[in-house]
Amino acid sequence: MIKRLTQLVLGVCIVALFSGCAERQTVDYSAYKQARPKSILIMPPLNQSPDVKATYSMLSQVTYPLAEAGYYVMPVALVAQTFNQNGLTQPEDIHQLPPQKLREIFGADAGLYVTVSDYGTRYMVLASATIVTASAKLVDLKTGSTLWTGSATASSQENQQNQGGLIGMLVVAALNQIISSAQDDAGYPIAGITSARLLTPYPNGGILYGPRSPKYGTD
Repeated sequence: MIKRLTQLVLGVCIVALFSGCAERQTVDYSAYKQARPKSILIMPPLNQSPDVKATYSMLSQVTYPLAEAGYYVMPVALVAQTFNQNGLTQPEDIHQLPPQKLREIFGADAGLYVTVSDYGTRYMVLASATIVTASAKLVDLKTGSTLWTGSATASSQENQQNQGGLIGMLVVAALNQIISSAQDDAGYPIAGITSARLLTPYPNGGILYGPRSPKYGTD
């Protein structure tokens, strides 16, 4: 039963991915288009939430949308090993490294700096919701200038409707709590939705397509 409930909630998450959106805003792409980075180095995300799993849960998700957008992404395991071998284990310290030094070591064109501000499940009387919110900036590692910024959020409660009156709401809340308790990390699939919203190209606010995308140069 737990397996079927887990499959159900993952299905809801997939629907939410296509129905939700990142925070759209008008962006000046002039520096981005001039730099046109081909490769991206992902920094371990900063975690401002109380859940210690947020950093690496988000880190494991952000590679996919960047690769789909047409960029070469430096292997995160190799990057983490390099930082560890040099005594850098905390995202806060890694984010303070000079961009030019990062380019010298890894050879990447740009660095992605992610901050997770909300991560985890909130329990209420009649409902529970797993929420992941993150922001990011793309930095030119040659010059240190910011090429793009954005933010996105996702929740397990998206598209859910309270039907069946009070009893129905209590049943749904109980099922959601069972699912969250049965999973080691209920925020992981929601982090995937947030990452996709944050790093998928879209008009007026999203990142630009990379050189490996057939849509490169059309945005």
